[in-house]
Amino acid sequence: MTMTPRVKSILSAYESDNPGTKGNLARILMAGKLGGSGKLVILPVDQGFEHGPARSFAPNPAGYEPHYHWQLAVSAGLSAFAAPLGMIEDGASTFAGQIPTILKVNSANSLNGEKDAPTQAITGTVQDALRLGCSAIGYTIYPGSESAYDMMNDLRELTAEAKDAGLAVVVWSYPRGKYVTKDGELGFDIIAYGAHIAALMGAHIIKVKLPTDHLDLGEAKKVYESYKIPSATLTERVKHVVQSCFGGRRIVVFSGGGKKGEDSLFDDARAIRDGGGNGSIIGRNSFQRPNAEALTLLGKLIDIYQGKN
Repeated sequence: MTMTPRVKSILSAYESDNPGTKGNLARILMAGKLGGSGKLVILPVDQGFEHGPARSFAPNPAGYEPHYHWQLAVSAGLSAFAAPLGMIEDGASTFAGQIPTILKVNSANSLNGEKDAPTQAITGTVQDALRLGCSAIGYTIYPGSESAYDMMNDLRELTAEAKDAGLAVVVWSYPRGKYVTKDGELGFDIIAYGAHIAALMGAHIIKVKLPTDHLDLGEAKKVYESYKIPSATLTERVKHVVQSCFGGRRIVVFSGGGKKGEDSLFDDARAIRDGGGNGSIIGRNSFQRPNAEALTLLGKLIDIYQGKN
């Protein structure tokens, strides 16, 4: 694998990391059809844990079978495949070496309706990730939850262990809970704050949702308005979120969210690209579609990140 100048530039920003961790980051950055470009499209399939099997896979029943998702990610030429322990274990041998994998090491479920203090259980380990040949672990934090500090404490321990073992760390930063309003979960200031927290926690790759133009925190709103931080377009908002991750020195990818129309997805991808984001991590919007349709959609997203559309 010969690294491109773009990938070398990205890796140079991770100054404290050992060769193993940088090598695993390079595996992700150099994989698939976007390999070497600095852009990523990742398939995450943790929705069965989060939402339940029928809500996740009934729209496309082939998705009940883990190998379906592995093959979709491989066939589409994606950058990585992220999933919880059982799904990674199910295809680890069949698909070994075909695509970089990210072991999601904590998960929540819809049977627990906690609103003020949402949290997630640790469902995988760094040793699991090593055993299964993963390039990275993935972990979710909920800034704004009453349980946020406990989640951060667990993340700090897992991050240190992963880095010592030469693995990369991907952090899903999803503000929610007692101290964040419903509108604030997608608010411009809150998303940027959550992304910055993930960077400060030592994440190599940061996953956040696309922000609206809503400003949620009173003191932050004064600053955003006083300094006229641009927020009128999604591209401008993406640019600020990326800026909040050490001035763009960390990899930032954006969630596809619930299933939506193709045109909306493509417009989102153009905004991510033009705002300096590193790409999309898109689950339900791909695997809930029939296979041929999903492959076409993912191909068009890759074209957008390649600047072809």
